[in-house]
Amino acid sequence: MTWAPHATVATIVEHNGRYLMVYEEADGQRVYNQPAGHLDPHETLQQAAVRETLEETGWTVKLTGVVGINLYTAPGNGVTYLRTTFIADPVSHNPDIPLDSGILEAVWLSYEEILARRDQLRSPMTLQIIEEYRAGRRFPLRVVGE
Repeated sequence: MTWAPHATVATIVEHNGRYLMVYEEADGQRVYNQPAGHLDPHETLQQAAVRETLEETGWTVKLTGVVGINLYTAPGNGVTYLRTTFIADPVSHNPDIPLDSGILEAVWLSYEEILARRDQLRSPMTLQIIEEYRAGRRFPLRVVGE
């Protein structure tokens, strides 16, 4: 049997000191997370990040960099995720786009509001990657290819 982690992407979108987050139902709980999701067949990591952000928030974004590539094993199901987190600027919002199943709403939260919801974050990686971003961790898009 071959083991492989699930390839996922996420996007940090900051505007005026607020972060674009999704409030969603996951594993029977309501939680906050960055816009994120799985890589589809024949899709680049960059394409997946832009698509997932649009599908989960209604926001079109322009990718500007990468914060990091992280492994996370979910304690609830034992699945390991290999997540590439991008940095993006908001470009335009289309409130008429239906959000993905399970997404309750897209919200803009300050860092302090995210900290206040620490117990409601989907995983520890949600806050960890924001803190890495706030500390200045940035890599060019080319580190993950086109």
